[in-house]
Amino acid sequence: MSVQFSDTKLQEVQKMIARYPEGKQKSALIPILHVAQQEFGGWLSAETMDYVASLLQLDPIEVYEVATFYSMYNLKPVGKYLFEVCQTGPCMLNGSDNIIEYIGQRLNIKAGETSADGLFTLKTVECLGACGYAPMMQLGKHYREHLTKEKVDAIIEECRKNAAANN
Repeated sequence: MSVQFSDTKLQEVQKMIARYPEGKQKSALIPILHVAQQEFGGWLSAETMDYVASLLQLDPIEVYEVATFYSMYNLKPVGKYLFEVCQTGPCMLNGSDNIIEYIGQRLNIKAGETSADGLFTLKTVECLGACGYAPMMQLGKHYREHLTKEKVDAIIEECRKNAAANN
């Protein structure tokens, strides 16, 4: 298997598994998938999920079930900036469909796609629990709220500047 945690990450994962009683190692699956996604390029390949299954002594399907259920896991490569736009009722009533369409037009992508330059991925997600700030999206660890076309333009420009500064 070519996918393998570094020694440091493997120790971290083993500590996570040790938090749970014998035979209940599956309880560590969600946090370990977060570590795996972070460690292996921001997404979970089948090979990565198989590796996690082997560490937890699970059938691969048990890992796939969890990874495909939650929108916080990416099952294909994503851009440096992942725009996760809420499309649930309150956000939709406040214009999230228009924001999703506008982001797509600006970046020349559809939901689930990554821009040609590899910088941006547009993803639609279910409720992010910030209905009072609709329409909104998650960008990394931060929420961007009360989105308008102007705010989207500013966010895209901010991301482009950050990407250029880090090259």
